[in-house]
Amino acid sequence: MSEVTIKASAAKEAAAVMNRLTTAEKNEALILMADAIIAAQDQILAANEEDIKRGQELGTSASLLDRLKLTPARLADIADAVKQIVALPDPIGDVLETGHRPNGLFIEKRRVPIGVIGMIYEARPNVTVDAATLCLKTGNSVVLRGGSAAISSNRSIVAVLREALSRSAIPADALQLIEDSNRSSVDEMLKLNGLLDVIIPRGGASLIQNVVQNATVPVIETGAGICHVYVDESGDYDMAEAIAVNGKAQRPSVCNSIETLLLHEAFAQKHLNALADKFRSINVELRGCETTRSIVPWVNEASDQDYATEYNDYILNIKVVPNLDAALSHISHFGTKHSDCIITENQANADRFLQDVDASAVYHNASTRFTDGFEFGFGAEIGISTQKLHARGPMGLPALTSTKYRVVGSGQIRS
Repeated sequence: MSEVTIKASAAKEAAAVMNRLTTAEKNEALILMADAIIAAQDQILAANEEDIKRGQELGTSASLLDRLKLTPARLADIADAVKQIVALPDPIGDVLETGHRPNGLFIEKRRVPIGVIGMIYEARPNVTVDAATLCLKTGNSVVLRGGSAAISSNRSIVAVLREALSRSAIPADALQLIEDSNRSSVDEMLKLNGLLDVIIPRGGASLIQNVVQNATVPVIETGAGICHVYVDESGDYDMAEAIAVNGKAQRPSVCNSIETLLLHEAFAQKHLNALADKFRSINVELRGCETTRSIVPWVNEASDQDYATEYNDYILNIKVVPNLDAALSHISHFGTKHSDCIITENQANADRFLQDVDASAVYHNASTRFTDGFEFGFGAEIGISTQKLHARGPMGLPALTSTKYRVVGSGQIRS
């Protein structure tokens, strides 16, 4: 029997125990996990350094190494996020609907755990903790399959978390890590009907599409982040610069960073030179349309392939458009339904943008970098869903639940 099947079977057995745990028992376990992360800081950082060195030897880009890197400060933030999840209401058992039928039946709809969640993700070891704690808080078992780039970090983190669980009411087997880094382990998870109830992929477009196209287990699709900022004719320059720079350069390796800046032609004529110089000063490579390059000749040429690329790097496309309609058309064609922003003082244009852009999060005069479970008050997120069924946007605790109808009668039979 393979590692994947053995660990998924153990997680399924543990799920039966998880379903009976109280909120207090789950919270006590999560506090132990948060404290264990800090107590084992040196061990985790040493393992992470192995991953960083291996990545450097393989020529991994600086932005991807940043996603992989753990520091004492980042570990403290990760542990703090776990404690924030502890403080959040437990959705399990929430009564969503009630009703009495004419025949006397009482029907109640409640939130329940999904069961066993499979998580397939890439080189961000913080996701290991986020996914584990969110799933466990909602009474689910979880089978994690991280990327090979973070395997040393993930092994260390999961070992620490499982040891903490061994001192709690949550069975340690409710948390599993697939250590086989071969592609075959992912392929096996995708077909593990009967053991996994749902799979959530989190990473680049190729990983997500592989899961969506090949899984027979149900999938909650998280999307690649080709995010846009559109600066309207009435946009304030200082605000536009701050939001665009934050969206691109504050942390370019994450999915809510922007890849394309759309500028109304009137705004571009006044401000594009200054904006381009700002980006050049912070070492962001610019790729632009013909109009952009006529205003700022040193900008590289942008192609349709560039507009369709999630760079996760210090590269930004700039396109000058004649009006809001053209901006909406571009976003509709190249966007990934993740996060898009309009900067404008025209309320009618803002309202139309917020209404017409088909994305999980839309913004008026604020950075797309806020599309994040922590920033939305969810404590953390297991991913940002760009689909439209079950969950959309940052997925916190309620998104990791299903529902059950409880029907109480007094001997009724159907005629």
